[in-house]
Amino acid sequence: MSIILCDESNIKELVEFFKEEVAYLDQTFNYPKWKFGLYPSEESITEAVTKKEQYAYLIDGKIVGAVVFNDNPGGKYENANIVCKRNEYMVIHTLATSHKCYKKGIATKIVNFCIEKAKKEGYKGVYSDIIPTNVLSKNLLTKLGF
Repeated sequence: MSIILCDESNIKELVEFFKEEVAYLDQTFNYPKWKFGLYPSEESITEAVTKKEQYAYLIDGKIVGAVVFNDNPGGKYENANIVCKRNEYMVIHTLATSHKCYKKGIATKIVNFCIEKAKKEGYKGVYSDIIPTNVLSKNLLTKLGF
C-alpha cells in the first residue's frame, strides 16, 4: 500500500479507474453528482497530473483510490467557513476510492496523507470541496474533524 504522486504513465489507469467508479455511482447513489467526461474527465485528470496535483492510492500496484490536492479552492466559497487566508490552506478535490474497497479505510488514509503533506509544507489548514448531498464524504470528513 502506498500513495504516489501520479505522472503521465498513470493517466490511462486513472481514466479507467474514474470511468469505472462513476459508472458504479450511476448504478447506485451518485453522491458527488459526477458525470465522467464532464467531471472528472480525461482532460481534468491529465491537467491534475501535469500540475503535479493528482495522487493515487495503490494496493499491489493497482489504483484503488485517488485525490487531487492543491492550494486552489477553484470554486465559490462565500458560505464556507474558511478561517485561513488564501494560500494558507490546501484543498482536497475529487476524492475517490474503488467501490471494491469500500469500508477499508482508504479514504481516511488519503485524507490523513493530505493533512500531513499540508503540515509538512507549512500550510495552516486543509479544506475539502464536497457538495452538500455527498453524505459519504461529509460523514468521513466530519469524523476526521473537518
